[in-house]
Amino acid sequence: MKNRAIFLVDMESFYASVEKADDPTLKNRPVIVSGDPKERNGVVLAACPLAKRMGVKNAIRLWEAQEKCPEAVVVRPRMQRYIDVSLQITEILERFTDQVEPYSIDEQFLDVTGSEKLFGPPWEMAKKMQAAIRKETHVRARIGIGPNKLLAKMACERFSKKNKKGIFELNESNLECHMWPLPVEDLHGVGSKMSRHLRNMGIRTIGGLATYPLSILKKRWGISGQVLWESANGIDASPVRRDSHDGQKAIGHGMTLPRNYETISEMKVVLLELSEEVCRRARLNDVMGTTVSVGARGANRDVPTGFHRQVTLYHPTNNTLDVYASALTLFQRFWDGSPIRKISVGLSNLCSDKYVQLDLFQDVTRKRNLGYTTDWIKNKFGDTAIIYASSLTSAAQAFHRAAKIGGHYK
Repeated sequence: MKNRAIFLVDMESFYASVEKADDPTLKNRPVIVSGDPKERNGVVLAACPLAKRMGVKNAIRLWEAQEKCPEAVVVRPRMQRYIDVSLQITEILERFTDQVEPYSIDEQFLDVTGSEKLFGPPWEMAKKMQAAIRKETHVRARIGIGPNKLLAKMACERFSKKNKKGIFELNESNLECHMWPLPVEDLHGVGSKMSRHLRNMGIRTIGGLATYPLSILKKRWGISGQVLWESANGIDASPVRRDSHDGQKAIGHGMTLPRNYETISEMKVVLLELSEEVCRRARLNDVMGTTVSVGARGANRDVPTGFHRQVTLYHPTNNTLDVYASALTLFQRFWDGSPIRKISVGLSNLCSDKYVQLDLFQDVTRKRNLGYTTDWIKNKFGDTAIIYASSLTSAAQAFHRAAKIGGHYK
């Protein structure tokens, strides 16, 4: 069977590139896209190549980045704009193949096996994609090519990003000379903890893992050991799927609070708002859940405190007040009274909402219709068209969150 041709298309410094494309005055200046420190999200989300050469890296604090690159232009993120450009790039890629799987806002997998007769061999096709994306969005794409998703991602992350052409192909013929000499922690799927375990076993490189006795790896980690060995040998059977994000197992929402919340009355407000957001998403996906979870993190960074607990309900639900009641009970049971910095609510063990359990003591149909009617109003007139009265208090975050996507302003 003919090897498949899989691409991972990654946008270089995506947020920063979009900002430079929209503002020509930034073309030759170092640009940093960062949240607002006043809202506790002052970390670097993206830095252009000029800023990276000065030592700026993603996820460091803004003040650290400014120390390394004082002349950098700091831009607040515009999440809706980045989403729009990402969708535009998806449309460009779909001209080459209908097998496009979004991996993140700036990365997409493609299976172009059936497109070679139309657009040429993989390298030629990759150059055409790069040119189209550059022309229409002014963003530079880096492309990794491989016979499967794993090697395409490794090719992109470890090689395409480091060469001038921005394209690299990794396959069985060059696996040993290019991928095997890399440190074992560079292998996709090997985290810091696993890396320590492997190094303690004398495994320092990906090649060392690939040639290590499979029986020992399986004896120690079972199926995970098998997967590690296969990954190191460039084996990956996962297909490119357009529906890879369908059928999610849980729905959750969390927030970093603008200040430390210290009273239960303040916590009730944000718990209700988070419960509403979680249930709205559940209703949007026509699902209910039987497990409610609550997570909280304390404000003291030096002495980490907090908890994450869950409870299973008697019947599945996507009703806001049902979820809120369980979330509040959990929070009150496990909160130690210390100031809270972050909080989250989740709903899991999902099932279809097409069938509901009737209840002798409450009107289930009325509660269900109320939730979907509220969603209809919000979808038509905006997220804050209808709110709980508590969202008008000083502890509320509903209006701020309505103006944001992914925790950052649209």
